[in-house]
Amino acid sequence: MSTTRRAFLQGMTATASTIAFSACSQEQGRNPTGLSETALAVEPIINPASLEKPNLTVGFVPVNDCAPFAIAWEKGFFRKYGLNVTLSREASWANSRDGIIFGRLDASPVVSGAVTNARIGAEGARQFPLCAAMTIHRHGNAITFNRKLWEAGISPLSTYSGDLDAFGRDLQQYWQTASIDDRVWATVLSSSIYEYFIRYLLSAAGINPVTELRSIITPPPQMVSNMRMDAIQAYMVAEPWNTRAIKGNEGVGFTFAQGREIWNGHPDRLLAVRESFIQDYPKTYRSLVKAMIEACRYCSEPANREEVAKIISQRSFTGANVKYTRPAIVGNYNYGGFDNQQRITNSLETTIFFEMPTSVSDIANDHSTFLWQSQSLWLMTQAARWGQIPEFPKNAEAIARQGWRTDLYREIAAEMGIVCPADDYKVEPASALVDRQSFDPSNPIGYLSNFAIRANAPKSFFFA
Repeated sequence: MSTTRRAFLQGMTATASTIAFSACSQEQGRNPTGLSETALAVEPIINPASLEKPNLTVGFVPVNDCAPFAIAWEKGFFRKYGLNVTLSREASWANSRDGIIFGRLDASPVVSGAVTNARIGAEGARQFPLCAAMTIHRHGNAITFNRKLWEAGISPLSTYSGDLDAFGRDLQQYWQTASIDDRVWATVLSSSIYEYFIRYLLSAAGINPVTELRSIITPPPQMVSNMRMDAIQAYMVAEPWNTRAIKGNEGVGFTFAQGREIWNGHPDRLLAVRESFIQDYPKTYRSLVKAMIEACRYCSEPANREEVAKIISQRSFTGANVKYTRPAIVGNYNYGGFDNQQRITNSLETTIFFEMPTSVSDIANDHSTFLWQSQSLWLMTQAARWGQIPEFPKNAEAIARQGWRTDLYREIAAEMGIVCPADDYKVEPASALVDRQSFDPSNPIGYLSNFAIRANAPKSFFFA
């Protein structure tokens, strides 16, 4: 290698390292510091001295679903359960996950799919025993399209009235004349539910995302700016970064669909820890889960949601204007568009923190923080579908049971007087999924084989 080329590469490496360190430092410089008067006034019901590790570092990412972490901090729920928590603002969902794996964080939210895929070693990654006993929230995310797609005649998913083929034709027609650079869509993490949603939607519309789309990973706060620069044409991310994009705000795009329109009732974030954390600090872990459950219940109350939207707009949390954080928290959600028409839906289902509306689940005692292990199996079917793992695991039920600790959640919830569903598995009805195909966890292989579009799907050859 020439001296000039070697010097150039060394310089690029140093620059990249400096940028990465700077980004990390900037995030750490915005961590919440100093408990509020409300938190300091809370009298602990658990003696910190009785816990194996009362001092914890807990991560969060600057999106709306940091709300339970912000509330547990501001309202003193961590303190109530004997914990002294340092909140660490993470730059991306990869940072949030890897902070647990490498021991920098004691606990942190991860995107659905991250726990089981870490245990399996999806996409060739080193296997690691992540665990989660609860969700942080359900829904609260969306897919944003840029203005070019709007001008090509594509409008929000609901306007197609379930005709996914029509959406597929509109998108393909645009792609026929558009540059290949107009097929770049972003998600927040590979091998995660957001990536699966993008692929699931496109394949249901008759488009093969493997061959027709370039998917890239982008941290949530960078989505809007990347769309403004025309580096990406669509993205899926948690709020407030969809609301921020619409006309009247940044004006770079419109919401094509909320994630709940792709899978109604899907789990978005899980509270993840290392398996060894549960084993080494069982009392501490129970305190942490109780504090987070209480925070989720607080966020769930309609009377509290305006306050929650304001708290998470603080610089230490999302740093976003409350006009961006409010719609998805309060449920007054605007899809936007570039024709001056109102597209507002009013529903607390936009983000679910604890109470589960019957339109989402009619199962007795179901609630948002409860983990259904069957939903972990659905995520594994998608990892297999897209070639991120060689095949659907033969021990999938064991992986779900070890990674999604529903058993432990039931014990902890019972200590709080919360009754849980008796089962770990449930059928996802056809009405819940965008392609109107139900998921029966007793037959995941049959479900997987129904998909004509998938990685390494059998091909037909015809000879003249």
